[in-house]
Amino acid sequence: MHLNGGTLLARTLAEAAPVIFTLHGGHLDSFFQGCVEEGIELMDFRHEAAAVNAADGYARVTGGLGVAAVTSGPGFSNGFAGITNAFADGVPLLVIIGAPPLREVETRELQGGLDQIAALTPVTKWAHRITAPERIPDLVGLAVRHALSGRPGPVVLELPIDVAFTPVNEAHLRPAGPLRIGARPAPGRQALTDALELLDGAERPVILAGEGTLWWQDRGILTEFAETTGIPVISGGPASRGLPSRHPLNGHGLGTLTALGMSGGGSPDVVILLGFPLSLFSGGGPGGAIPADAKLLQIDADAAEIGRLGPVDVAVQADGAETLAALLDAHEGPWRDHGEWAGKLVAAHKLMELLFADAPEEIDGRIHPYHAAKEALATLDPETIIVADGGESAAWVNFTMPEAEPEIVLNPGYQGHLGIGQGIAIGAQRAEPGRRVVQITGDGAVGFHIQELDTMVRHDLPIVTVVLANDTWGMSIHGQDVLLGKGNDIVSRLAPTAYEKVAQAFGAHGERVEKLSDLGPAVRRALDSGRPSLVNVLISNEVVHPMTTAMLGDVTATDEIVVPYYQNIPLR
Repeated sequence: MHLNGGTLLARTLAEAAPVIFTLHGGHLDSFFQGCVEEGIELMDFRHEAAAVNAADGYARVTGGLGVAAVTSGPGFSNGFAGITNAFADGVPLLVIIGAPPLREVETRELQGGLDQIAALTPVTKWAHRITAPERIPDLVGLAVRHALSGRPGPVVLELPIDVAFTPVNEAHLRPAGPLRIGARPAPGRQALTDALELLDGAERPVILAGEGTLWWQDRGILTEFAETTGIPVISGGPASRGLPSRHPLNGHGLGTLTALGMSGGGSPDVVILLGFPLSLFSGGGPGGAIPADAKLLQIDADAAEIGRLGPVDVAVQADGAETLAALLDAHEGPWRDHGEWAGKLVAAHKLMELLFADAPEEIDGRIHPYHAAKEALATLDPETIIVADGGESAAWVNFTMPEAEPEIVLNPGYQGHLGIGQGIAIGAQRAEPGRRVVQITGDGAVGFHIQELDTMVRHDLPIVTVVLANDTWGMSIHGQDVLLGKGNDIVSRLAPTAYEKVAQAFGAHGERVEKLSDLGPAVRRALDSGRPSLVNVLISNEVVHPMTTAMLGDVTATDEIVVPYYQNIPLR
């Protein structure tokens, strides 16, 4: 192999990157050549944002590093959206970005005139421009360790084309650090003592397991801890690996706590935040979904996340899996019996279903979205990886999630970045080729990257996409109905597109569903086809998801400045 900057980068990455998600750009040709020679799989896309989203989905499912490569200028600009999404959600990515020659800076060169590293610095954990090919091995190691340590996140290495094509003398290369991090941090002795004291005194404890659980090396420890202690588990956030869906201690989503409180079933007195930062996914700080009088035990690898929205009673800066194992090892005697409490909490999720138990199957000739999501999920194989995309569409999926038995659920994250589902699903399928991946999305969200159906077909990825189509931006129009009055919506309507025909044109299996009784069989045919598939489900836009109403907040306030979707501002 002729060793130059690009081929050396590929050789260095071979240890950590069995697959790289990309879209061709000539700046990276020597790197691509090196990938082929090193046996690294290159999965090519139709849009750079989807390629970065795929690296994101791959990382979330594997619990490791996702790698993408995009070219300079427009490639970087397109891929930027995927990087910001990973940064907001804390996903470990390494993104390689091409660049014009260093020696031609400020010449109005092709795909230049932009300081890509300066633009990326605020939205990455680390971003660096490679200026000498001999530095590539140690810079790659540094990048990977940045991405994986503490709270994970995206990092970027920019490879200018002149550096990529410059020959490298093997004698000038120095040994590089490992492309991994060492042992995960365990809890300190005092933190462990304080945590055990709090748990031993708890009568109604609950675990909130969030996105931090994705990066654990021991994936079985949460189930072991829950079964040993009898503490029920609620999962949430942009993505999480909770208990098995049918597990008797699985409380499903955070809405269970709300339903429990509304039913008079009590509320937790101790909440264990396990890689679950206080945020919009927790209903804000204490006093939202989490009772204000509950004591908080927060376990997080990132010290900055502990106490973000208010004080906690016990803080443990450590890896969550290591902490659970240490708690089990250190506890003396039997754990307190939480059976009655856990039963009440888990049963409370069924109370949420009563909101729509009597809902008609159809409204004005189109399927009720609650029934559509529920039926689609009920058809899936056990341990399907579910990707939820869209606004209200994702909310309906999570509302009816107990109908399925997912191994992992991937949601729109803190940015609410619609359209990431196609790339995320492709990355998830590549990470788990033997497992089914099903994306359930809205017709608004699917339009962002519908061309990635072509990527699924070319790479023979049997992903099933279920589109809940109501010809509107559902959350948008329903919010405007409240704020502006029904019928006064603005730029919130879509055309009744035949998405199943778009799928067929790309060579995928496509079906249209207009009756609830036809939905299950259509999804089953899509799964059994073994091909990339899209099922276009016509749903009503007359039903408002409760989450939309809750997110809007108090829009009738007269003594505050109303700020929809956020906190109102008191008048002074």
